Amino acid sequence: MSTEAPEVRSGQQKSLSTAAARNLATTTKSAPQMQGKSSRWVLKTLPWVQTEGGVYRVNRRLTYTVGDGRIEFQQTGSQVQVIPRELGELALLRGFEDEEVLTDLAGRFEQQEFEPGQVLVSEGDPVDRLYLIVHGRISRIATGRYGSADRLGVLADGEQFGESHLVAEDPVWDSTYRADTAGVLLSLTRRDFAEAVDRSEALSFHVQMFGALPEQRQNKYGEAEIELASGHDGEFELPQTFVDYELKPREYELSVAQTVLRIHSRVADLYNKPMNQTEHQLRLTIEALRERQEHELVNNEDFGLLRNADFGQRIQAQDGPPTPDDLDDLITMRRNTQFLYAHPKAIAAFAKECNKRGLSLDTAEINGNRVPAWRGIPLLPCGKIPVTEHRTSSIIAVRTGEDNEGVIGLHQTGLPDEVEPGLSARFMGIDDKAVISYLVSTYYSAAILVPDAVGILENIEVRPRA
Repeated sequence: MSTEAPEVRSGQQKSLSTAAARNLATTTKSAPQMQGKSSRWVLKTLPWVQTEGGVYRVNRRLTYTVGDGRIEFQQTGSQVQVIPRELGELALLRGFEDEEVLTDLAGRFEQQEFEPGQVLVSEGDPVDRLYLIVHGRISRIATGRYGSADRLGVLADGEQFGESHLVAEDPVWDSTYRADTAGVLLSLTRRDFAEAVDRSEALSFHVQMFGALPEQRQNKYGEAEIELASGHDGEFELPQTFVDYELKPREYELSVAQTVLRIHSRVADLYNKPMNQTEHQLRLTIEALRERQEHELVNNEDFGLLRNADFGQRIQAQDGPPTPDDLDDLITMRRNTQFLYAHPKAIAAFAKECNKRGLSLDTAEINGNRVPAWRGIPLLPCGKIPVTEHRTSSIIAVRTGEDNEGVIGLHQTGLPDEVEPGLSARFMGIDDKAVISYLVSTYYSAAILVPDAVGILENIEVRPRA
């Protein structure tokens, strides 16, 4: 029998393959990665306040500001009608609750469409009706002292003009209202309103009482005035005063985001090296809860910044994309604006507008990170701010802190089985299939201490222009 090694054929394997060698090797692994994790600047920049009892009450000075809400409509096909109870957002009808009369008034509104550049009313013309803006953007323009046409503001969906003249004698328009975009209006003539008043004793009494209300002394923020004296000599009789408070202050209850994390005991027992499966399952779950928490802080109807910003603190973009002028207007609406939050696409659109003007964004440092800034105010990306189907978005300006009368985050620490401040993972047991369950919960909310703590630049275009 021959002991000679067989001849090695051309192309035959001459050494151990890498696939076989891997069976004896130890691999180097990464921890589980998560694409949905964001910078979460809203969570990082809001100061968090311990909320015992799960409720935070915001006490304010009494204000007399009324009628600054927005009006909502119902649409059937191309036909639009104002929701009768939404007429209570008008200062003249605030507090009037006769459903039958409001329905009659709502039925008297006439629908009107307008085109870009159309002049709806002209300065100096007699006022003959009230206008409600269903959709679109309208500029208010007045003649300046030296004859220039000055834009005083921009009105958009849900706003109105002409209400203050419904019960005046021979009023005239003090401004011109010109459409910037196509849109839809509802209008109510002074004659129809007068007929509705004549037909309803309750409405007639309500309107008379509105006109007979004594003028409340208030400061420029609508707060009840505090009587003071200064610059006097001798035995001057000092005014007497007190600081009145709101009788029904707003209360913010902590909201909750929860999920049940399930891990099979065999996985937890046998597959924990080199990485602890339970720890990484919990880590990724916490990341997802924090993402949801920030989304709610921006968009929640009860406490989200976008939904709860005062309507008097909302302004419209003057010409589509956000410009330096728009951001300057937004910043100067409040003292000590500390942060600006915007969708990354909105930041890109703003940077393009700056480039067109030969301007450059500043930078600021937050927690060791360099971020873009405007006028020294950090402009922080927040992907939770929505971009609509029309490619429009918003920019949020905030002042933060309790001592600064700004925006604060609310949470409660010291929870049972707490793994992070305000977040707990409680063991729920093992079922008959050997699956371990943990209840993972985080409690949170946000409070706006005074209305001008938050401002919104609305309806900015983020799509590139052709």
